Amino acid sequence: MCGAPVQSAGLEGVDATKETIIQGQVLRDGAPVPTAYVRLLDSSGEFTAEVVTNATGDFRFFAAPGEWTLRALAPSGQGEQRVAADRGLNNLRLEVTTA
Repeated sequence: MCGAPVQSAGLEGVDATKETIIQGQVLRDGAPVPTAYVRLLDSSGEFTAEVVTNATGDFRFFAAPGEWTLRALAPSGQGEQRVAADRGLNNLRLEVTTA
């Protein structure tokens, strides 16, 4: 069993102007992918963190501003996306496809 936390909704109490928040939804053919593992890799490709998507495919990381790669791993496929994250909310959709 993986120690990655399942995502919860809401940013109550978080000052998004002082944080870099990378969040989004993992999708396959437009449908949410629950229980996918989403990995956050730094600019050199090194593993930094991992979370599990919630029932609606949502994920969230708190990170430093900069270049990141998100990698989604699910039974239904894999996906990867680079993001240049700035302070504040960085929203994206991460599509998975079969390998």
